[in-house]
Amino acid sequence: MPDSSGTAFLAVDALRKSFGPVRAVENVAFTLRRGEVMGLVGESGSGKTTVGRLVLRLVEPTSGRVVFDGTDLGALSGRQMRRVRKRMQIVFQDPFSSLNPYQRVGEAIEEPLIVHGLRGERAQRQERVRELLSLVGLRPAHAGRYPHEFSGGQRQRIAIARALASEPDFIVADEAVSALDVSIQAQIINLLRELQQSFQLTMLFISHDLGVVRYLADRTMVLYLGRIVEMGPTEELFAAPRHPYTRALLSAIPDPDPDRRRERIILKGDVPSPIDPPSGCAFRERCPFALAACAVEVPALRAVTPTHSKACIRDDLH
Repeated sequence: MPDSSGTAFLAVDALRKSFGPVRAVENVAFTLRRGEVMGLVGESGSGKTTVGRLVLRLVEPTSGRVVFDGTDLGALSGRQMRRVRKRMQIVFQDPFSSLNPYQRVGEAIEEPLIVHGLRGERAQRQERVRELLSLVGLRPAHAGRYPHEFSGGQRQRIAIARALASEPDFIVADEAVSALDVSIQAQIINLLRELQQSFQLTMLFISHDLGVVRYLADRTMVLYLGRIVEMGPTEELFAAPRHPYTRALLSAIPDPDPDRRRERIILKGDVPSPIDPPSGCAFRERCPFALAACAVEVPALRAVTPTHSKACIRDDLH
């Protein structure tokens, strides 16, 4: 369970990132308590991956702040940031491309221990590698093999073991199961949940699969064209979405009950260009509930309940 003290372990404030004329992330702000899992969802191109990399300072923000356990990451030098990095790790979408094909699995997992000066002697590091492989459901003997000798699910387990090597407090899982077969996805999702609960990891879980997010995340935020349009406790957001975009995303989730019919909301048009987004609400050109007032100004993210926020002027939608 996440820390209930209300103290922010991770605080993101007014985060913005532009790549030339492209405004990839605009005014993103949220907090995470220690041990909490935040789901981040949205269509492809919404800026989810950029948010994850900005939080880890793998990409420098155009403006805004990320405060990790009381430390402003933007104020740190390269050497100071390196000391913090062992507490912050990432699991990438494609485990094959994120592993060096010329490096044995044991060497890949041992590398963070060497970089961060952990576990001292080589024998201690190798013992830690064996522990990590066992932790993610692989055999210690797998340390001597190369990435191409494993299945996709096994490679993702290796990537998770490497991320855990430095004993991090915070992990960004960026579409960590989307490249896997459905049956393997379930194994990795369960593994992530077990590890998160066992080690009280704080996690930003980025995914386009809302079913997975519902299973893993304590809270969920919805991103559209680089902006948060809705955020709240996962069960509350799924049961009573307040933003039209969230409603449309949720309506697309397959229902396992063939006798239960649910209205499918089909959005018109395509996602606007981040180079030249519409005035006012960026979603308005695709929104079935848009008013003339929606074109006037960008709606602020505001509370609709003590724990649930949305960026929409339509308060009559329930």
